[in-house]
Amino acid sequence: MIYFSRTPPYLSANQRLSSHMLLVIVALTPAIATLLFYYGYDIILNILIACSSALVIEATVLGLRQQAIKPRLSDGSAVVTALLIALVIPTSSPWWLIVTGVGFALLFGKHLYGGLGHNPFNPAMLAYVMLLISFPIEMTQWPVPTPEANWSFLFSFSPTIIDGVSTATPLDYLKNQANVSAFDITLRDDPHFPHHSSHAFFWLNIAYLIGGLFLLWRRVISWHIPVAVLIGFSGLSLISWFIMPATVSPLFQLCHGGTFIAAFFIATDPVSSSTTQRGRLIYGLGVGLLAYLIRFWGNYPDGFAFAVLLMNMLVPLIDYYTQPRVYGGQ
Repeated sequence: MIYFSRTPPYLSANQRLSSHMLLVIVALTPAIATLLFYYGYDIILNILIACSSALVIEATVLGLRQQAIKPRLSDGSAVVTALLIALVIPTSSPWWLIVTGVGFALLFGKHLYGGLGHNPFNPAMLAYVMLLISFPIEMTQWPVPTPEANWSFLFSFSPTIIDGVSTATPLDYLKNQANVSAFDITLRDDPHFPHHSSHAFFWLNIAYLIGGLFLLWRRVISWHIPVAVLIGFSGLSLISWFIMPATVSPLFQLCHGGTFIAAFFIATDPVSSSTTQRGRLIYGLGVGLLAYLIRFWGNYPDGFAFAVLLMNMLVPLIDYYTQPRVYGGQ
């Protein structure tokens, strides 16, 4: 196989980065459709703001660095980064939060290290963590999902108008409850937290799973990292559930938060993840284990962004000790 790049992502001579990025965008369409169904047209506006600002920022930085603008804009990497940021932040986020996150991802997560192929951290997760630490209120308040109100215009000439009510995610509620029984009561009885919220995140994770399987089918990603992430996370969750039955079930943990987008779309970033087969298994397992530990004992309800960044730091060490033996070597 012939390679045309000295830095990841490594693609064969008959592959193009733009084609891979396009397939990633296609794989994200089930998740976009799910968010659109539950939260309305805000997600489309967020995507437009994120992608347009990414193109402007990317072109500006490339111009300042005196690099060719058109080929690097057309590879789609900046758009995919912006799209991921738009999908993981609340759909009711103000425009300035989206632009700030995209700008931070491209400037400090990508170009600060020399551009695509040189960044040690996942740019989207670096921006997400920055936003989460800097703007915790805006980043943890999702609007109440109201699919009936969003799509009532299709069936009635007098659509239901819902005032902008925001609430915490199921994982946020879980983190703030003293025990699981109180958490169950909150989910059942809180009028501002209808069962739609839990359903929305459940189906959103299913949508990411469908998109991830599509990427595996098209061989955009390999199975090593997603499988290792899910084994590490669900395995530790299952052990914790057996030891402490009062904790939330592993199925709930698996189908809420950023489990499947992290396993298939974030941790598999070809630049910041491990490049060897054994290394990918170790890297993915570490992401899954750290994510559950942070979710269970940390201050943040979902730990995948922090887990990915921590494992990004260990990638050079993992790759160094998992290099395959050279054919014919001792």
